[in-house]
Amino acid sequence: MEDAQSKRWEAAEEGMERLHVGEVDQAVTELLRVTNEDPDNEYAFHFLGHAYFEKEAYPEALKSYIEALRLAPEYVGAMIGAGQTLRMMGEYDRAIRMGQRVLQKDQDDGDALFLVGTVHFQKGENQAAKRHLERYLETGPELEVALEVEGMLQVVRDEVLPFPDVEDTIEN
Repeated sequence: MEDAQSKRWEAAEEGMERLHVGEVDQAVTELLRVTNEDPDNEYAFHFLGHAYFEKEAYPEALKSYIEALRLAPEYVGAMIGAGQTLRMMGEYDRAIRMGQRVLQKDQDDGDALFLVGTVHFQKGENQAAKRHLERYLETGPELEVALEVEGMLQVVRDEVLPFPDVEDTIEN
């Protein structure tokens, strides 16, 4: 890392630590302080986006991720964060485009495969979802996420119903 880049990273570290230990409100306060002091700190904007995402403040999260990308157009973490935020906001096509942008750089990026596969799943585009989610599983994700993805794939393969009908419940 170059010296200026290292300094920007170090300036954002306190906010990142607060976020890591679950102190989301304190992380927001700290990262806002850093962005006010250094409006060119892409790391502070990225992690501010993450903090807002955790608070489900999606418009603020997206604004922060976009600012990080304005400052560092190739910042993959900010691309993924923006894509996940767009997904949560129901902006599915924009989320897919953000994920595809990452996949153009690295066709095996697990976060991008998960993002694109999940969005296709939400849109009911089963073949595209299946293709991306199966590739995602090949990246060796954590068990909890792998199980979630396998559940989506079971729905896509018609092995299980996405939501039980009234007649499928235990009471009946």
